[in-house]
Amino acid sequence: MHDRNFLGYFIFRYDTLSPTVFRAKNYRFFFFSREESRMHIHVNSTEGESKFWMEPDIEIAYNKGLSMKALNEAYALIKEHEDEIRKCWKEHFGS
Repeated sequence: MHDRNFLGYFIFRYDTLSPTVFRAKNYRFFFFSREESRMHIHVNSTEGESKFWMEPDIEIAYNKGLSMKALNEAYALIKEHEDEIRKCWKEHFGS
């Protein structure tokens, strides 16, 4: 059977294609590897998901389901971890 090998490959590819930068509260902050080159970060929670541009300024690019309170909380966490996000972006995408 190849299930175990396939699952291991899938987990590796998932981590490679969608690496988590950090987790805080009930949010996961991550990148999608096959998207546009403009620096941004995705946010996911049980409530919904969003995407924030990191340049030229941090601003919401997309939201599906997150309340205004959750968006403000995610924004504050992005500001708090801005240097880490930018460093991880450059390491992951090589730019």
